Amino acid sequence: MEKTLVVTLAGFGLLVAGGGLASDVGSDVALLKLLPSSKQTLLTGIQQSQGKAPETPISAKFEIDDKGSLSLSVYTAEKGLAVDAEHNVLKELSGGPAEKWTPEIEVFKDVPHVSRAAQQLAVMAVSHLSLADVVKRAEKDQPGTVYSVIPVLRDRKPVFGVRVATGGETVELTYDAMTGAVVKAAK
Repeated sequence: MEKTLVVTLAGFGLLVAGGGLASDVGSDVALLKLLPSSKQTLLTGIQQSQGKAPETPISAKFEIDDKGSLSLSVYTAEKGLAVDAEHNVLKELSGGPAEKWTPEIEVFKDVPHVSRAAQQLAVMAVSHLSLADVVKRAEKDQPGTVYSVIPVLRDRKPVFGVRVATGGETVELTYDAMTGAVVKAAK
């Protein structure tokens, strides 16, 4: 089956100009301190968010919520990767991972979230890799705790930006979304 890359201009501007990830690696210091309190891994959150087929996770990360607590957030495309963003339901499952992860669901309606999720959906649609595949690869390539996997466009190429907490610091890995090959690793 042939896959088509569709990118919204708003999403392209937000993610490429901003480097593709919501926060700078340096600003993750507070997040890294909270990560050990999680009873869940990023991989278990991704697996749990798959719901009923064809719903597909399109990005996942640990973040600090509005109350200053650790939150596990997974964006999904409810109708799967074969349905474009305009005709899909893009949403976020998020909640505290300190015990059993019982996420709340938010269907995106605002432009920034829809744009970001639309680009993530487009990258996932052209890749043969799932988020779980990428997390498992990162776990083998870099010791530590994988805490973010975000599909983005960088230098006009679809990639997965992966962040790993190791020794109190963040290592960012970049994987080519088409081949799965490591593009770069940076501290």
